[in-house]
Amino acid sequence: MFLHVDKVSYLKSYCLRLTFNNGAVKDVDLKKELYGEIFEPLKDVAFFKEVRVNPETKTIEWPNGADFAPEFLDEIGIDVRKAA
Repeated sequence: MFLHVDKVSYLKSYCLRLTFNNGAVKDVDLKKELYGEIFEPLKDVAFFKEVRVNPETKTIEWPNGADFAPEFLDEIGIDVRKAA
């Protein structure tokens, strides 16, 4: 089974709560991951909050096209709970 992000919600600062298609719910802090030209706009928290799940790629994405692989997000995420 391929890992996908089903849901994203903004928590605070550069932290998001993600629900994956395998039922895992994890919090990720992306502050240290925002390097490189594509991620520069995400350092503005107002822009960072514009994160959405792209229904085609099934991962989180911002309006400028910046995204992260679901596997990477799963790896750095902290378990919150299993989704019901």
